[in-house]
Amino acid sequence: MKTALIFLTTGFEEMEALAPIDILRRGGVDIKSVSLEPERQVIGGHQVPVQADLLFDEIKDSEVDILILPGGSPRIAEFPNLKEKISQSLDNGNSVAAICAAPMVLGQMGLLKGKKAICYPGFESYLEGAEIEDTPVIVEGNIITAKGPALAVDFALTVLEYLTDKDNRDKIAQEIIYQK
Repeated sequence: MKTALIFLTTGFEEMEALAPIDILRRGGVDIKSVSLEPERQVIGGHQVPVQADLLFDEIKDSEVDILILPGGSPRIAEFPNLKEKISQSLDNGNSVAAICAAPMVLGQMGLLKGKKAICYPGFESYLEGAEIEDTPVIVEGNIITAKGPALAVDFALTVLEYLTDKDNRDKIAQEIIYQK
């Protein structure tokens, strides 16, 4: 079974976190939400409280296939321990996915240099060295980026296909009556 961690901080975009959690769980991925805050309950940008599965310090050093960063708040870029976790994960050959404002974390880390990427309009300057493309979701090697909240389902289905296969993605898309 593939595994994923999705990181939540105050002000996160609820759609960008909850759609991937829901779709990946439907698709058989073991995804856990992780609070970057001192407590498990994290308040999203639209005042929706979400109870995270884990605190950051409770993450086990076991292998995780992908780290997922929802946007909604530039605050996600303020956690050095998250950046360290991203570096370690990528060094181990794993993947990272970020949507909306969150690709700025990857850009600030220099991970997007020479790679195609996308983010929420207005955050492009944070994607240092990236080739910005105006498309909903981009898979570039082991990095996935997406544009914003309305594309949360596209983003989640892309991550699901990346982790599993197109048949599983199509099955889940059909179950949720996804139409493109």
